[in-house]
Amino acid sequence: MESNRVSYNHILKYTGIFGGIQGVNILFALVRNKFVALILGPDGMGLVSLFNSTVKLVSDSTNFGIHISAVKNISEALSKNDGYEVEKNIAIVRSWSLLVALFGMLVCMLTGSMLDNIAFSWGDHSLHFILLSPIVGMAAITGGETAILKGTQKLRGLAAISSLNIIFALVTTIPIYYIWGESGIIPSLIVVAVIQMLLTIRYSSRKYPLKFDFSKAALGRGGGMIKLGVAFVLAGIMGSGIDFAIRSFLNNYGALDTVGLYNAGYVITLSYAGMVFSAMESDYFPRLSAITSDTAARNIAINNQIEVLLLLISPMIVAFIVFMPVIVPLLLSSKFLPSIEMMQVMVLSLYGRALVLPMQYLPLSRADSRSYLLLEAIYDVLLFSATALLYINFGLIGAGVAITLVGLIDVFVTIFFLRLRYSYVFSRNVMKYVVVQVPLGICALAISFLINGCMYWCFGVLLVACSILFSYMILRQKVKLWKKLSDKFLNILKIKSKRGDDGES
Repeated sequence: MESNRVSYNHILKYTGIFGGIQGVNILFALVRNKFVALILGPDGMGLVSLFNSTVKLVSDSTNFGIHISAVKNISEALSKNDGYEVEKNIAIVRSWSLLVALFGMLVCMLTGSMLDNIAFSWGDHSLHFILLSPIVGMAAITGGETAILKGTQKLRGLAAISSLNIIFALVTTIPIYYIWGESGIIPSLIVVAVIQMLLTIRYSSRKYPLKFDFSKAALGRGGGMIKLGVAFVLAGIMGSGIDFAIRSFLNNYGALDTVGLYNAGYVITLSYAGMVFSAMESDYFPRLSAITSDTAARNIAINNQIEVLLLLISPMIVAFIVFMPVIVPLLLSSKFLPSIEMMQVMVLSLYGRALVLPMQYLPLSRADSRSYLLLEAIYDVLLFSATALLYINFGLIGAGVAITLVGLIDVFVTIFFLRLRYSYVFSRNVMKYVVVQVPLGICALAISFLINGCMYWCFGVLLVACSILFSYMILRQKVKLWKKLSDKFLNILKIKSKRGDDGES
């Protein structure tokens, strides 16, 4: 029981740290996206989305998964307290990252014409993709340096980079869009990539100065990392490929503004809620990887992570659904109102994400690339098929239904597969939280379609309050963090009061 309490404290602590930082980042991103939406409109945001998804596809297809597989190698060396081995691994990671960066740039340049034919049904954008190729290279270098920070547990550096990136992106991109409009999209994307790369290198090189080793022996030592990374490449190709295919389908079957509306919904509902999941890769993945053959301990770690995620994300889901009619015009503009119903349905998929994401790290922690790829392939194929079918028949709201429906199927597929392969089972607490919280989200969605006016807001606020209260009561029972925070606050008040008394005397 006590070990579970410690685990809850640890999970909530790092979720709070990274989630809080991500929350600040989101505030800056909200301001940035508001200006971008006002300046570029749905068409411009659709164009940004297509360029970003294309660059991500090429990047994920050529980076050999170094940004993830390198974390495992470096963290293992660090756990042995062998400084020389850590530095050797870092030099290998940097060498491979540079080679991969050059390879990715070359691929983007050579496939520009093909990417243009797939993504666009109008105009010639081949030159645009050639101009975007440096972003692919910079992303590979940034990914390698980020892996070094994660593997060496430089979490403060990661947090600082994350915050500075979004601030500099806000300061630099808005003037570019304001002056040049859609013509400034490519320059702004390049500027953001340059800033991100330079900031990451600056922080990682403080502790570990830039060193490379291109010898045959050194590159050969990185073979295991590359081999594991190939699984991430294939998964990246599938994930980014489906993302790219969906946006291209919407652009060709609908219009560019349809892509803008879809992307706005995706960003608000799925990306902004990502602050709850932000500690997964930096904290949870290394912890899970450290558990070797103890099935019971592994199940406890996964279930504890799921329980905390469910308790934190559930009130957000209900609030997003209820307040979406206010959120969209506030964060974007009235031009994006047609996407509200799609967003409200799409938000429900976050329940599935909270359940599945901690489970998906299990095959990764065991270097089981085949299982990871299989689960990713099933999800991606179902997502594209469902999105295409439901969008044709029901429009944008059909795309939202597709994401939520496939997310639900993914939960059952993942549970069934991991039960057979790793003897994983949900805890009773997970089931209890699902039974209480998910119906609240479904009720919120139901009233958004059935009730209007004052009654809608009364019932909506009541559902949000119920979800918050339930999560608060459970978390208060599980962890001592609330007492620590209240004690700290009271101590601060006592210190200030004492200073005031001293000043009077």
